[in-house]
This record gives sequence, C-alpha cells and structure tokens, in this order.
Amino acid sequence: MLHAVIMAGGSGTRFWPASRQIKPKQLLKMGGPRSMLQTTFDRLTGLVSSEQVLVATNEQLSEAVVTQLPQLPIEHIIGEPFKRDTAPCIGVAASLVRAADADGMMIVMPSDHVIEPKSEFHRAIRAGVQLIQEDPKKIVTFGIRPSYPAESFGYIQRGNPLSATPGVAAFEVECFREKPDRATAEAYMRAGSFYWNSGIFLWKAQTILDALAEFEPEIAQAIERIAASIGTPDFQRSFVEHFEPIKGKSIDFAVMERYSNVAVIEAPFSWDDVGSWQAMARLIQPDEHGNAVEGPYLGIESNDMIVRTEEDHLIVTIGMSNTIVVHTPDATLVAPKSEEERVREVVKQLTELGYQQYL
Repeated sequence: MLHAVIMAGGSGTRFWPASRQIKPKQLLKMGGPRSMLQTTFDRLTGLVSSEQVLVATNEQLSEAVVTQLPQLPIEHIIGEPFKRDTAPCIGVAASLVRAADADGMMIVMPSDHVIEPKSEFHRAIRAGVQLIQEDPKKIVTFGIRPSYPAESFGYIQRGNPLSATPGVAAFEVECFREKPDRATAEAYMRAGSFYWNSGIFLWKAQTILDALAEFEPEIAQAIERIAASIGTPDFQRSFVEHFEPIKGKSIDFAVMERYSNVAVIEAPFSWDDVGSWQAMARLIQPDEHGNAVEGPYLGIESNDMIVRTEEDHLIVTIGMSNTIVVHTPDATLVAPKSEEERVREVVKQLTELGYQQYL
C-alpha cells in the first residue's frame, strides 16, 4: 500500500516577517486560499487516503498542524522534540509506516512546494510505484528539467533510460551534484542530462530503513530503539530519549548520494519550491506594471514590486521598482529584490539581539 509523509518542520526564515517560529512558511497562504501545508495535503487526494498520511513537524507546530488538517488522525502527526534534519525524520516516519504496513511504500515530500497539475503529479508517482514494484530495492526520486542555470538547487545527473509508464521518462541516476557555481550550472544546462533535485522521494519503508542501517548505523540504531515502542504508552518517552542524541544529517548525504539503485523520473508537472519572496511573482499574476500584490496596495509610478500586507493595512509606494515590501502587524520588511537572500541575516541578528518577540 502507498503511504505519504509530508515534511513540515522548516522555519522559512527567508519569508520573514510573515514567516515566524510559531507560524512558518508552510503554514501560510501563499497566493491561494489554503496554506502550503494544506495544499500539499490536498494534492494527495485520489492518490493516498488520509489514513495513510503522516506529517512530520516540530513539536512546537503540532497543534497548528492539527488545526490546519482536522481530517488527519492526530496520531499521524509526528512532533519531533528536537531538530535533527531529514534523515532521522524520515527514519522515524518509515518505522511508523512499517509498523502499520510491513510491505508499505512511501512517498516523502516537502510541505512548501507548488506543483501543478495534480493529475500529472499522480501520474509521475504511479510511474515510480511501478518501478518499485518491479524492483523493491529501488529508490525513486523526481527531477525537474532546469529552466535556468540555478545555483540554489542540487542537481541529479541521469544515466541509462529505464522502462516506465508510457509518457513518463525514467532513468538510472548517474550521480547527485551539490549546488553549483554559475559556470557549472550553465554547463549542466548545456549538457541536457541534469535535473534539479526536487526533494521528493519514493521507496519501500523497509528499503530506506535498510539503507540507513548500512550507511548511518548510529542513526539507524536510535530509530530502531524508538520503533520498538511504537504502539505502546512508552512511545513518546522513548522518542524523546533516543531522538535527542542523534547527530542530524540530511537524507541526501546520508543515503541518496551513496545508494547505488536510484532512479530519477523526469517530472511531467510544473514545480516551484517557493524559496523566497520573489516566488510571489510566479504564484500571483502580476499587474500591468509587473507588481505581484497580496492585500490593499496603491502603486504610483512603481513597477516590478513584491507587496504583501494585511487586509486592513494599505501600502502605498511612489516611484519605486524592484522592491519587496512585506507588512505584518508588528514588523515590516522593505528590501531591494537583489538583496532578498539577506532576509536570513535579519532573523540571525534579531536572535542575537534577543528580540524574540519578532521571531
């Protein structure tokens, strides 16, 4: 049976001041009526039953996840007591899937991607399921054909073609590449055999647990100690006790870059990782002046703006361009688009100054 794990524990610091510790990016509405987490959950409708969905988040956000996804069984929300990156998170989730379904297959995805249309996403996942049914030890990932030489994404180099669902291209993975510099990214574009790494994975729960045992035995041993208490009153205590000493590591470093039997499916869907405020221009149809706006706004001789504000707060700009303006009840950000990566610095400095009320 197919299960799904939604990873929803990120902090979304590049979306300050809208994204905060108690309500990070994945819990926000970004260009639509539903939050990014809700939209990710909605995308699974018709593919996976809500009874087969787990949401992995941090303990602090568990209550907010319950509120946003009332149809999800409360025991399907994994509130991590400590931040330990994606490998331990996925290991615990895989243990829960295995406990419920010994032969279970699981798709793992972030909660903050925009993917359209849903039908093509389903088609790609079903193609991956077919590959794993043919070879249960295979791990499947999904690659995005690059539209520009991005330096902010990891890349996947494809190898020999594999048979898959008609109309869905699948390949052996030659290797994974870390985020490149500009010249390397341009070379990847010219080569035509590289994909952006979407961070979406498909595997049997037992396969990923076996891979962790092979490559990261300390993480795997801690996860097995936690798994031993699944379904007992002792689970939460065991989770806290054995999760805390784990040294965090991403699933990419822990397994994906070391596992030999990996396939990549070329995504037939459109994909956006919504990594910064400029993504609003892709999520919201800009006006005739190139301004992407959420909330009341008056722009006088202003163009190519990113503006987000509350329904009861008007923003007015005069003679401005290529600027991000984000208003919240207690903080406002104004920054040139070219400096948007430095929003993370704001969060860092607020932390250092002890301004916890703005985090």
